[in-house]
Amino acid sequence: MNREVGERDTLKKFIGPPLTESMEKYYGMSEEEALLGVKYYREYYAVKGIFENSVYEGLAETLESLENEGYILAVATSKPEEYAKRIADKFDFAKYFAGIYGATMDGSLIRKADVIRYALDNLGVERENYDQVVMVGDRNNDIYGAKENGIQVIGVLYGYGDLAELQSAGADYIAKMPEEIAQIIGRCNHERV
Repeated sequence: MNREVGERDTLKKFIGPPLTESMEKYYGMSEEEALLGVKYYREYYAVKGIFENSVYEGLAETLESLENEGYILAVATSKPEEYAKRIADKFDFAKYFAGIYGATMDGSLIRKADVIRYALDNLGVERENYDQVVMVGDRNNDIYGAKENGIQVIGVLYGYGDLAELQSAGADYIAKMPEEIAQIIGRCNHERV
């Protein structure tokens, strides 16, 4: 598409928000160009890129611990749902989740707040019980999406965002590593009693 890929720091900004928005913002693309860019990206990602990732150390143990404590876990991602499910299957994480929810390929569901609401609706969580939900995310769009739904949110530093981004977005809690998530969720529940 005759665009310079850019520095690694710029590319990191693409992780989290919808790709079309990032392509428009960081590459100055029109909406039409961004949609074409996403099409090309997905052609690569669906075959090879989808598995060019690794699991954060301690994450599997944290998920297992939370599940064993009786928490209902789910994924709400801006990544297309189809890809999120394939990744969870590859890393044997699907077993921990009551549901894996994501954006649609046609772009009809891409905003993080909408994906979170879609997940909660499918899980049967009523709005009056949103105070029992805790979102975990590593980018500002995760924080904004949770806040728009009135949900507490833990910003994690082991992902792609940094402390300034997460605090500026309004994260209620910050976790440096996966193991801290269970402790924070325990505090969230204790504070509500």
